[in-house]
Amino acid sequence: MNPVQDQYENFPYPFRDPKDEDKRLVTGSPSTRDEINHFLYAGARDWSQPFRALIAGGGTGDALIMLAQELADVGCPAEIVYLDLSEASRAVAEARAARRSLKSITFVTGSLLDAADHGRFDYIDCCGVLHHLPDPIAGFQALRKALRPAGGMGVMVYGELGRSGVYDAQAMLRKLTKEGDSGTQRVEIAKRLLAGLPDSNRLKRNPFVKDHLANDAGLFDLLLHGQDRAYRVPELYEAMDQSDLDMVGFVGPANYDPDYLITDAKLKARLTQLNPSERAGFAELLTGNIKKHIFYCAPKGSNDTARIAQVGETMIPVPHQIDFQQFIPSIRAGKPLVGRREGLKVEFPLPMHAAEILSLCDGTRTFGQMRQEMTGTPSLDAFLDEARQVYRAFHGLNLMLLKKGA
Repeated sequence: MNPVQDQYENFPYPFRDPKDEDKRLVTGSPSTRDEINHFLYAGARDWSQPFRALIAGGGTGDALIMLAQELADVGCPAEIVYLDLSEASRAVAEARAARRSLKSITFVTGSLLDAADHGRFDYIDCCGVLHHLPDPIAGFQALRKALRPAGGMGVMVYGELGRSGVYDAQAMLRKLTKEGDSGTQRVEIAKRLLAGLPDSNRLKRNPFVKDHLANDAGLFDLLLHGQDRAYRVPELYEAMDQSDLDMVGFVGPANYDPDYLITDAKLKARLTQLNPSERAGFAELLTGNIKKHIFYCAPKGSNDTARIAQVGETMIPVPHQIDFQQFIPSIRAGKPLVGRREGLKVEFPLPMHAAEILSLCDGTRTFGQMRQEMTGTPSLDAFLDEARQVYRAFHGLNLMLLKKGA
């Protein structure tokens, strides 16, 4: 058994109690049903049709349970394959699925490098796994082979800049621990080190890395992992090229687009000369706080730009894990939408009729239907111009997605 597999047998991650399924569904990106539809199917996925998904490196089951439940909620005839090396993690995931009586899942113990042995998939989730492989590119390539031509992937890998201090602590702990130390002994040593960190230490000065504070599994995964690397944006684009994949889009575009972040007109003009990867890399350097890259990708040449849903008369704006109504009072007061993420504050100016537009966003009305209900029934061009501004602001924070109307 390799050290990484041994870790997850002893410290299944993230820690989950199956009984908690009775009171809440753990949600997050990637791999919500609405995100998959928005980023990979231009909002037009028919969920009454069969859907085959792979959860590659499924751990204790967060993405698995979320996607399986969301597909069950709309009656999708889904087949979901869970794949992971850890028997202990699989046991937790199975218990969670049983608690919810989810029947669409096949559990497999094995490596994601063998993903194609389990057939081809419309969608693959790989969250928090590839950065733990000795050769992440081999992982990307193996998953690419398991994709159907029209399929796509939702991925999360670590971001280097936002994890300031993590790799310093890992290096110190490699000096302090020795071969033969048990996992419990390693955790104790790590806790002793953390307790004595000086105020100048980069991990102690990074208030946005908190995985190690919740439980021993989180501490081990963050600071004692046997195989761990982080990415900058240019390295992600390079990994896509090497794996016959195209980058479709980042979740939370406001962190990856200088147009959200730069107000100086002369600087904006110069940035228009950069290609998408260069622009995203510039934004990453500017914010300095991205600790996880969450993105969707697809087979190269599959017209990735046409995969993302766009504002149009027949599209429906969908609130994404948020209630739009909570924003309306401040918008009516003339305040901009303010986004805050790990030290970064971004303000989004909104158009004149933003509050009225938002009041009509219930996840069922198309933009065309909303226009008909607007005061004075504005022209289509004028309405869609304002709708795009509202969408750009809320989608920038991953709060609004789009789907095709019936």
